[in-house]
Amino acid sequence: MAASAPQRQPAGNMAPDTGERSSLNANSSMRMVIAERLQQSWQQAPHFFLDMEICLDPLLSARKSLNEAAPDGVKVSVNDMIIKAAALTLMKHPRINASWEGEHTRQHHHADIAVAVAMEEGLITPIIRDAEAKGVYAISSEVGELATRGRKGGLSPHEYSGGSFTISNLGMFGVSSFTAIINPPHSAILAIGAGVEKPVVRDGEITIATMMSATLACDHRVINGAEGAEWLASFRRFIENPVLALG
Repeated sequence: MAASAPQRQPAGNMAPDTGERSSLNANSSMRMVIAERLQQSWQQAPHFFLDMEICLDPLLSARKSLNEAAPDGVKVSVNDMIIKAAALTLMKHPRINASWEGEHTRQHHHADIAVAVAMEEGLITPIIRDAEAKGVYAISSEVGELATRGRKGGLSPHEYSGGSFTISNLGMFGVSSFTAIINPPHSAILAIGAGVEKPVVRDGEITIATMMSATLACDHRVINGAEGAEWLASFRRFIENPVLALG
């Protein structure tokens, strides 16, 4: 009689083999809320997407200097500096810093930036309020503190509700570029990819630069194509000339 085949052990993070070909898992309340809000956004807000490559080298150099002079316990990330640059860009192009409300458009007068933070159950977006008025050290400390409490379920509703703009950064996972769904009630979301060294042409010569993809998703009910393009161009200027954002 032939020997029976050895049973395969379940791989890491895989559900144990119960003999059934599939099983039903209850969705968490967080996952249900995320699904409802993003489905609503995709169905109701006419999205369009704008993509731009941005040189990160000047920002990386500025970040190194900032961290060398940083107070104890503070370490500025690329994302912290992106938040600051986006906040200043929103002040320069307020049309992007608005929300559609049917017969009216709500204009936000401060850059309250929601930062996407991944959790095991889904996603939470703690908000850096008045980001245009904060320095990068303050932004760095606040992002770290909010993200830590958010992953533990310790945020109050006012710390992740509302806001005026969202940033989602998947660069740390090696994602080169992606498009994101607008987080209601915002009218835009900025998707940031990884910084990648690649050959670029400058002044007729090929050189190596660290390039990052930035993709802006816009609600066409609020934002026209040219307005989104102008915002993205100004954002690139702040990233490639970080002294403008830090001064």
